[in-house]
Amino acid sequence: MALAKLLFPLHPATFRKPEPRWLPAGCSFGNSQRQDAGSKIRETRQRFKEEFVQDSADKYDSRDVERLMKDDALVDGYLTWRHSVVDDTLKMIDESLQWRKEYNVNDLTESSIPRWMFETGAVYLHGYDKEDNKLFWFKVKLHVKDAKTTVDKKRYVAFWLERYAKREPGMPLTVVFDMSESGLSNIDMDFVKYIINCFKVYYPKFLSKMIIVEMPWIMNAAWKIVKTWLGPEAISKLKFVSKADIQTFISPEHLPPHMGGTDQFKYSYPPLPDDDFQSPISENGPIVSEDESEVKDTESECKESLESSFNTELALRPKKVNFVDDGVKPDDLERQDSSSRLRGARKPLTTFKGTLLHVSPAEELSFGSRDTEKKCLIILNNVTKNQVAFKVRTTAPEKYRVKPSSSSCEAGASVDIIVSLHGGFQASPQDRFLVMAAEMEPGAGAGSPELAQFWKDVPKAKIMEHRLRCHVLESPKSILSSPSDSLSSTPTGDTQDLQTALMRLMVSNSRLEQKLDACLWLQKVLLVLVSILMAFTIYSLWTS
Repeated sequence: MALAKLLFPLHPATFRKPEPRWLPAGCSFGNSQRQDAGSKIRETRQRFKEEFVQDSADKYDSRDVERLMKDDALVDGYLTWRHSVVDDTLKMIDESLQWRKEYNVNDLTESSIPRWMFETGAVYLHGYDKEDNKLFWFKVKLHVKDAKTTVDKKRYVAFWLERYAKREPGMPLTVVFDMSESGLSNIDMDFVKYIINCFKVYYPKFLSKMIIVEMPWIMNAAWKIVKTWLGPEAISKLKFVSKADIQTFISPEHLPPHMGGTDQFKYSYPPLPDDDFQSPISENGPIVSEDESEVKDTESECKESLESSFNTELALRPKKVNFVDDGVKPDDLERQDSSSRLRGARKPLTTFKGTLLHVSPAEELSFGSRDTEKKCLIILNNVTKNQVAFKVRTTAPEKYRVKPSSSSCEAGASVDIIVSLHGGFQASPQDRFLVMAAEMEPGAGAGSPELAQFWKDVPKAKIMEHRLRCHVLESPKSILSSPSDSLSSTPTGDTQDLQTALMRLMVSNSRLEQKLDACLWLQKVLLVLVSILMAFTIYSLWTS
């Protein structure tokens, strides 16, 4: 199995021809291509209903059929893999949906898989490659062929793939086969063929690439057999590497020490290590970094005001200290504090509609290098009739401060959560956030002890989870440093005007730099002449 595992077929999505990013005015190729794809999707659904579902609905899980009828991306994935040939696509869908029902994929849970399989650590998700794709690790030496456990192993792989597909929809992953210390006893050709079908038939548009590390030469014969199962495109996506060159695809911080990396991660179970979400360092108390950020924001605003107005009176005026009046209402203070906390946070523009909470933004938090880009806002709206407990976790707790990170939201109410970068850290696309929510019983306490106990007792099946990615905003410096790239990818007139203005600005800046250099040179010459004149004058006075 070892060898074969490394050779999964590549996903249709990876071989799709890129659509043109822009077309000249009047060209309708992009629209016609999209219309053609839409008609293929409609035809596939209609024929699948008439030719497969109508007379033999028991072959499939009704949930899979319903998803097929609603999810355009899913149908498009099947069509792409079968080169838009509808007859071949229908056969592929039929095979895929029958497999899903046979292995009861929709209902696979952690408790439905034998515990010993998780404890071996043969398969797990951890880390990212250089293209920010999640790494799916296979420790080949830990697999031993055994007919008694074949079905469980297949369900085990299906569990991981389905889990990832649900948690990161549309996000490809990179499979890494660690062949270190593996041999012939680890080869299971039937299991290899199953793995190939997982990526070739069951999960279209899923695999980024497959990296086989340190494949023993003795497995070359088995590789020749596996090669006959793969298409030329799939073979081209396989990467056979040694420990010396694996860093071409994966950075050292995501590689174990035996591969020359610095990642000290050690697999253990429980819990599952696929996301590595942890609680932020500061749960609900005062967040020093956030307070400091607000002070810096205030000082920055004052500085800009002074520089723009040149008002010396403001500069000399002492700072005022405002004391809270006894007559001020607590609600007013709370609103003022909330307004102060939200200042500078990036407002979300999209919303994920969950069963318990609507979460804004829907997919990602955007951070940048500037001070005004180091704080983001998450808005939670309770859409139930009961109180909902929530908590936010992250894969990089040392970087971020979340306030509040664990609390509750009343029925029909909303909660603003501030996520801010801390201590000079920079955001990374590999950072993730997890919002967890669960409905509470009426009258349940919402204090810290009650919430802590609630999360210990609540069943996993009742917890809503939503994941957010981290998007890193491009700095102005990097934009200016690559004008040719932006010119080649911006078709609209407004953008072209902006690019023209930018080019003019850069030319003007270059001319100013030349003039400045000339002035500096002239200044040096004048200093030399003045020095000579002064020396001559002093000498004349001295001799006279």
